[in-house]
Amino acid sequence: MSKELQKITLPDWELKNGKVHDISLFFQVFGRPIGTAPVVLVNHALTGNSNVSGKLGWWRELIGKSKAIDTKVFTVLAFNIPGNGYDGDRDNLIAGYSDFTAKDIASIFWKGLQILEVESLFAVIGGSLGGGIAWEMAALKPTGIAHLIPIATDWKATDWVIANVFVQDQILNNSDNPVADARAHAMLLYRTPQSLGRKFNRNKSGQHFDIEDWLIHHGVKLQNRFRLASYKLMNHLLRTINIVHAKEKFLETAARIESDIHLVAVDSDLFFIPSETRQTYEVLQLIKSNVFYHEIQSVHGHDAFLIEYEQLSQIISPIFTSINTTQHVTQN
Repeated sequence: MSKELQKITLPDWELKNGKVHDISLFFQVFGRPIGTAPVVLVNHALTGNSNVSGKLGWWRELIGKSKAIDTKVFTVLAFNIPGNGYDGDRDNLIAGYSDFTAKDIASIFWKGLQILEVESLFAVIGGSLGGGIAWEMAALKPTGIAHLIPIATDWKATDWVIANVFVQDQILNNSDNPVADARAHAMLLYRTPQSLGRKFNRNKSGQHFDIEDWLIHHGVKLQNRFRLASYKLMNHLLRTINIVHAKEKFLETAARIESDIHLVAVDSDLFFIPSETRQTYEVLQLIKSNVFYHEIQSVHGHDAFLIEYEQLSQIISPIFTSINTTQHVTQN
């Protein structure tokens, strides 16, 4: 098992808008070596990274030995979205963040998989931005993924998502303390009034309410580990999620996707709202028999996909134990 950060270089990579960038694609592998087991690709969220398992892994409760995604059975692969800063390459995509789209990142991930000689995937799973990129990957290669598992996300950026990305971008470009201030605002999208009320109950320590200190803490914490350029890029990518090609409708694009689609929403999500996911499920049922809807019940809102591990594990575990996985080795 190799958890070390590894690098793929894609020189002169042409984006969808025709512009060319040199891409450094960093990744980590957990569990079985590539070529010996089915491959599960994990796509990280806005401030996440490729460290998905192990002691410091941000999804360690779901991914590991004898966990829902069992590293004794699967090869678990996670790419860093180029420019997220989890690579030590401080010049990687610092400029021109608005050139990139979620579809570009999906294309880059597929190229990385090709270089690693992974032709198809047992599953692609991701939350929020990572789930949107998972949708984009399925649209780009409709036969390449057995199980598509987008969590707390959507196949498109709604007006609500675009509006909040706009506000975040305004903060990032105009604030004197951009990362911390943007993070404080974002936390109010990721949680709910009920979650904050339960946690803080209007308590006050010194001059500040505890909720104010909590927001300050999260702002400073992110500022200490996340670059402004990275935040601008990741925030921008959220508004670009849209799997539908020009002149097509959603069902025309989705009809080509052969994956089993497991939609996972959060009942209290104030960012990627669950009614949009339920509507997607209802529409997909018209053309697909292998689409499933699951809902996490939580007071915590969007961040529930990072909090409600027991529920999420119960939802996804049957996907990863339902077949003879030895038949799905994905390397020649």
